[in-house]
Amino acid sequence: MLDKAGIRIAQGQVIACERIEGVNDNMCKSHYHDFYELYYLERGTRYHIIRDSVFQLNAGQFVIYAPYVMHHSYGAEDVSFKRLLLYFRPSEMESAELANAIAETVGIYTLDPANQRSIHRLLEMLLQEEECVPPSPYKDEYMHSILNVLLISILRQKSHHIQQITKLRQTLISQVVDYIHSNYAEDITLDTLSKQFYVSPYYLCREFKHYTNRTIVQYINVTRIMNAQRKITETDKSITEIADLSGFSNLTHFNRVFKQYSGYTPTQYRKLAKHGSIPSP
Repeated sequence: MLDKAGIRIAQGQVIACERIEGVNDNMCKSHYHDFYELYYLERGTRYHIIRDSVFQLNAGQFVIYAPYVMHHSYGAEDVSFKRLLLYFRPSEMESAELANAIAETVGIYTLDPANQRSIHRLLEMLLQEEECVPPSPYKDEYMHSILNVLLISILRQKSHHIQQITKLRQTLISQVVDYIHSNYAEDITLDTLSKQFYVSPYYLCREFKHYTNRTIVQYINVTRIMNAQRKITETDKSITEIADLSGFSNLTHFNRVFKQYSGYTPTQYRKLAKHGSIPSP
């Protein structure tokens, strides 16, 4: 599904809002971006993977993602949903104190009905301004102001909480995901993981796919490529060195997997980064 708000952000907009309806719109891999995301679910049920945990999001709840936090969402087959997405650059927050407070509140929010309606109304105001054609006078200033009212309203609520689903089995998957994130540069195999966590390979594969919507190999590759992208954009290390540091002993294999998940070769990705036109991961 086309992410119009994401395109606007990539084109230089600092705040973007969009309503999306869909069914079977499941992300095939985790991603991150250099801006904040507020995902408000208006209808349906979705599952969100935030770093190494799986959460259930129900209608009326919302989640805040900070920049560079790996995440993705998915839902049950043939279950429709509707969501409001809000993207904003960290620079749009009114103060350093507000920015610091928001950075510490990544997770799922559950509010009482009155405050839920208040948050939803502010998001609607941002969406209406976004969709106004031609743009209203002082559009940027208006959206900036409403955004900060929204964020302050969220921080004033004391009832938000992060709700983790199916704690018993999820504990295993969280531990496996955490292990992958901590050891992605090492040689990780299904056999290694099953011995590490004292479960059969079949059980581990089945549970991992159920709770993350991907295979273990896919998750390992995504984790390695995401870390490789950071090294490509933030260091001057050679592509060969980055491949090795990211868990790939074979450069050809690294190039192939990198292009599979990013759409570019590592060299192309570095050139795009140097020209400031790096695509959203």
